[in-house]
Amino acid sequence: MKFSFPVMLVLCGAAFAARADAVDTLRDFVREVKSGRAQFTQTVTSPDGAKKKTSSGSFEFARPNRFRFAYTKPFEQTIVADGQKVWIYDADLNQVSSRKLSAAIGATPAALLAGGNLEKDFELSPLPAADGLEWTAAKPKAKEGSFESLKVGFRGKELAAVEIVDSFGQRSLLQFSQFKPNAATAADAFKFVVPKGADVVEQ
Repeated sequence: MKFSFPVMLVLCGAAFAARADAVDTLRDFVREVKSGRAQFTQTVTSPDGAKKKTSSGSFEFARPNRFRFAYTKPFEQTIVADGQKVWIYDADLNQVSSRKLSAAIGATPAALLAGGNLEKDFELSPLPAADGLEWTAAKPKAKEGSFESLKVGFRGKELAAVEIVDSFGQRSLLQFSQFKPNAATAADAFKFVVPKGADVVEQ
């Protein structure tokens, strides 16, 4: 099938508009969704694509700068940001590490989803639709960072996926399900209490 030049222009313009909408969707998400919770599956792929590790759990957040990742499979691990610090608890080792929030988050995926200033930390650009999702690339403005690329996928207005490639070429794909925007969160959801007997490492 052949298209006339004007029709091609219209089709290309429509495709760009669809991709541009993904950027607007992310901006709307950050502006309008102040809290939320979801289930997630995380797949980490080695740089050569040969090895994959899968984990799963639940995620919830409340702006600004409070979130909880609770990994349940294959191992228990909890990551909590309380607005001041980020706490990481490894149940098998019974060990806790903590860092100041400003040092731990910066221009990271957590900052993008739960932070307070999207435009300050990231340059946003539309990407082609893939896997049934509309994607936006978020490039950190900071020169130094722990990852090379980050993109966010939406199914309509619903947060569906975040994909990160770190500075070593390792790829992590977080896929969300049962996402509930502006869900009420418990008062102690983002309060971390060091488990009895756990070793604490301040970073």
